[in-house]
Amino acid sequence: MTDAAVHIPAPDMPGGTPLVIGVVGAGTMGAGIAQVCIQAGHEVLLYDIDEAAIGRGRARIRDGLARLTAKGTIGVERAAAMEAGVRDAHALAALAEEADLVIEAALEQLELKSTIFQALDAGTQPDVLLATNTSALSVTTIADAAPRHPERVLGLHFFNPAPLMPLVEVASGERTSAAAIARGVAFVEGLGKTAVVCRDAPGFIVNRVNRPFTLEALRMLEDGSGSVEAIDRAIRSAGYPMGPFELMDLVGVDVNLAVARSLYAAFDEAERFRPSAIQEDLVNGGRFGRKSGEGFYRYDGGRRGAVAVELERVVAVDPLSHEEIVRRIEFPIINEAYHAVGEQVAQPPDIDRAMKLGANHPHGPFERAGQLGLRAIVEQLDRWEREHGARFRVAPALWQVAAL
Repeated sequence: MTDAAVHIPAPDMPGGTPLVIGVVGAGTMGAGIAQVCIQAGHEVLLYDIDEAAIGRGRARIRDGLARLTAKGTIGVERAAAMEAGVRDAHALAALAEEADLVIEAALEQLELKSTIFQALDAGTQPDVLLATNTSALSVTTIADAAPRHPERVLGLHFFNPAPLMPLVEVASGERTSAAAIARGVAFVEGLGKTAVVCRDAPGFIVNRVNRPFTLEALRMLEDGSGSVEAIDRAIRSAGYPMGPFELMDLVGVDVNLAVARSLYAAFDEAERFRPSAIQEDLVNGGRFGRKSGEGFYRYDGGRRGAVAVELERVVAVDPLSHEEIVRRIEFPIINEAYHAVGEQVAQPPDIDRAMKLGANHPHGPFERAGQLGLRAIVEQLDRWEREHGARFRVAPALWQVAAL
């Protein structure tokens, strides 16, 4: 993060100050972000290269507001006024000319995002923040497409569904100015969300630190240490809202696999990020979870049924206890959190906050480490490394703290 951008001041930006927010991409995330913005009193210009997608995005926003009226959260007239705050932008240049802040929520394709940011950099005033909602691509690389003012490019990573999830990761690229980050944090807080600042790094905080939640569950399934149902049951019993296989089915096995592949490549194929062959097989067979009717479980009308047929044949030859299953997932999460701190991705309190709000964990990894004891964690990880390999290697920062 740099402080070079003297032309991007950090003015007061209270939640009540109405802005014109350009949202580029009218899919699930773009529509959700647009809804969050209009609920906070801002006006939204919604753009998509596919004009039909704008109509679908508007329908998602309408449905979201209707759910709020059905719950009595807002009145019908208020919902109508909010919906009227969304305008179609039929050209990216028109959006760039009018917006006070732009949030890009297009497909996770670097070439596409680069094209968008090149146009935004050329068409917006220098004090307009340009934010990407990417969860997998580098903010710094995206900013390369905005050479006039790369210091005003930052990441605003909303979580799905954006209207409900309270966390936004505010990611600083190598050339992002401190003033731009301050303005981004103020904007997020004005939406009623919690902002957590992090350095531009693969997976930011949550997608990286939470990776063992699913990958280690898959490893246990692969090596016969536990069944799908036993692992999910153990994790729920430890206070998590759902088990790792339930979570993958909900998010989409294909989506989870795509993130795993991205991190595996970004971390030079480090063993701890290696994707699972079980996921690969499910995705290749079109079994994506709830949305396809089958993933790790089978679904009928959205209701979860039995474990998928081929996975019922995976026998736990040396089953672990519930406590051992929980440790096999929590200890690597703690270890990854220390990896992130050692690389200066974020500070421990922010990582704890992000994991509780973005991953719905009952405690943050540093809080949990304090409960369990650092030396016990290091000793167990060291034993697992000897037994299972390099994925359990203790993070240097964890070694240092445990040795004090």
